[in-house]
Amino acid sequence: MLVGLFVGKRKSRQWGASDELRSLIAPLLPQPGPKLVAGRRRAPDRQALCGILFVLHTGIQ
Repeated sequence: MLVGLFVGKRKSRQWGASDELRSLIAPLLPQPGPKLVAGRRRAPDRQALCGILFVLHTGIQ
């Protein structure tokens, strides 16, 4: 079955934010302010950083 190919432990991705990279960038990130309107919750900083690195690495629009 093809399902077996996609299940299991994933390999480390090149665009993933390591703890070392995260510790270098953390002081540069702004502190989240109070939420003034209802809506989506703020994405975690690590998840947002991984998304940015993914776009830069793959070149998707």
